[in-house]
Amino acid sequence: MPIKPENVDRYPPDWKQIRERILERAGDCCEGSPAFPNCRRKNGWYLIKSSGEVKPASWLEGDVQTMLWSGEITRIVLTIGHLDHTPENCDESNLRAWCQRCHLNYDAKHHAQTAYNTRRSGKAAGELF
Repeated sequence: MPIKPENVDRYPPDWKQIRERILERAGDCCEGSPAFPNCRRKNGWYLIKSSGEVKPASWLEGDVQTMLWSGEITRIVLTIGHLDHTPENCDESNLRAWCQRCHLNYDAKHHAQTAYNTRRSGKAAGELF
């Protein structure tokens, strides 16, 4: 997940090096989340949505951009997740290398609570209440 511009200052100056260490520790594979403990999807590989298969980039043939735009395949990009949802806490025991599925699944409750708090504080556009 990309770092939001308003959160950039919450990350240490050596974040790129920390990220590389976590990816190296994980063998450039997803470390799995509670919902998908054995995930191990590989960074840069492709997920074929119709079958759920994961294939290396060398598998791709033909017009890759068309396949990506059509939604037939998705490129797996590993992100670094904070178990405690606190960007300032960059202790390696608090960080995990996750694919999009694992990261979003792990953060789902946190995102829902953050969205709820935003709506309740009146910061959301189009408040319904």
